Amino acid sequence: MQIIISPAKRMKIDTDSVETEALPLYLEDTKRLMEKMRSFHRGELQKLFAANEKITEENFERYAHMDLRKGLTPAILSYVGIQYQYMAPQVFTDAQWDYVKKHLWILSGFYGILRPHHGVTPYRLEMQAKLALNGHRNLYEFWGNKLYRALVEEDKTVINLASREYAKGVEPYLESDVRYLTCVFGSLQGDKIKVKGTEAKMARGEMVRWLSLNHIEEPETLRQFKELGFVYCPERSTEQEYVFLKSSPGKNLDEK
Repeated sequence: MQIIISPAKRMKIDTDSVETEALPLYLEDTKRLMEKMRSFHRGELQKLFAANEKITEENFERYAHMDLRKGLTPAILSYVGIQYQYMAPQVFTDAQWDYVKKHLWILSGFYGILRPHHGVTPYRLEMQAKLALNGHRNLYEFWGNKLYRALVEEDKTVINLASREYAKGVEPYLESDVRYLTCVFGSLQGDKIKVKGTEAKMARGEMVRWLSLNHIEEPETLRQFKELGFVYCPERSTEQEYVFLKSSPGKNLDEK
């Protein structure tokens, strides 16, 4: 069973907490992206990022001085965002680390696909960025089926906890012998399921924490997830999609 999640826009450097054990799989491709990003002036980067001047300047300097092999942070500790706050990898036990190193992948516009212990450096490059390179119109074309091939090389069961933007990096290549299970976290509004972005990020991070804490190995066991007030809803779920609905508004949504 393999699990995919999205990265976060904000990143940090942490070279002390956990040792970086390996480099990303597709570092040569990342190097090509880095060189392309270095070729842009500030105005071009700001347009690509759709960001303010402060973020643009920070990342202009990042790319100018970037080293893909030194001063690296384990990927799962590098990303800063709601999903990672609720995952809380900084307090993982050794057993939890062993679990995520075996089961978890982080999709990335810059690195392609990462294991939690792969060493990374801070960057900004979303998968949906309109970046043309080497005859490819965008990053989805640039990465092609590489992310999918790495993901299913040894395991044909995939749990999708990624956002739509990143899941699109693997979904076009799904084969009939691969079980691809998406988890949806929402609440009922009338007869429709409403997914709120912040709550979904919280739940995705919490589910990774829960999976690693309980060493879950079978997809069906995900139905037992009952954190943050979410409960599995069999009536609205299928073999391809597990739906978790809030059991009561606001329950257990205390800030971490």
